[in-house]
Amino acid sequence: MMQAAVYSRVYDPEQQAEWQMLFDEMERQQIRPVIFRDFYDQLAGSVRLPDGAGHFATAHDLSDDIEFMISFGGDGTLLDTLALIREKRISIVGINAGRLGFLASIGREEIPTAIRAMAQRSYVEDRRTLIHLDGSQPLFGEVPYALNEFTIHKKDQGSMIKIHTYLNGEFLNTYWADGLIVATPTGSTGYSLSCQGPIVFPESRSFVITPIAPHNLNVRPIVVPDTNVISFEIESRSEQVICSLDARREVVSKSIQLAVRRESFDIGLVRLSEENFLHTLRNKLTWGLDKRN
Repeated sequence: MMQAAVYSRVYDPEQQAEWQMLFDEMERQQIRPVIFRDFYDQLAGSVRLPDGAGHFATAHDLSDDIEFMISFGGDGTLLDTLALIREKRISIVGINAGRLGFLASIGREEIPTAIRAMAQRSYVEDRRTLIHLDGSQPLFGEVPYALNEFTIHKKDQGSMIKIHTYLNGEFLNTYWADGLIVATPTGSTGYSLSCQGPIVFPESRSFVITPIAPHNLNVRPIVVPDTNVISFEIESRSEQVICSLDARREVVSKSIQLAVRRESFDIGLVRLSEENFLHTLRNKLTWGLDKRN
């Protein structure tokens, strides 16, 4: 029997019908759910689960028999699943119960269609590259990678910081700014975009380096091949700065040595065959929509 892990953050009673629809369709398609333990406890007494439904608590509990991770929530919920699947070849099915939904692009009304596509293997899987962080001290535990971006940011409300940046050891630029983003193609539609970074296609095999509120207005984002190792040295009046991988943050000493590179493995995002990146851009960014009428 096919198995699929199920992850969500918080059970909302208003979504009871959608959850029941999901589990009923999984039962019809003979897909055994293995539910994240904290969420499994929240569902108790509210949703009827298929016979034989299991649960898991950590990444180490996920067996090699699990083919899918169903993420029910927004893009932040989907990003949580990276720490659970890690390098396993588990495809992520993102069901959007949030707002924008660039990554979790399957609507709640499409739940039965998505479950049937899983069972019939009639979906499309997009492989997405990850960014890996190396530091002169251990950071982010067993999950030193991100799907969207790595960020260096000043800690205090005061002066900007100086970030000396190198490509494969060769000096690129010194950024005088509030911070610096290195985004993957997937992350180019996230934080980097809000800081005037370009949108790049998911398969472009690149990194986007985008300054945050730069002091010099002639400094612009730059796209570089993801075969580069990008390293940093930081100057700051404060003794500490903030590093982040997606939504996870750590406060570190400004003397730390940092470098990012493409992770050795990637992840798979499931989409329904009629969806694609261009459709998502037009839909989520309302490109081509004439609001004059």
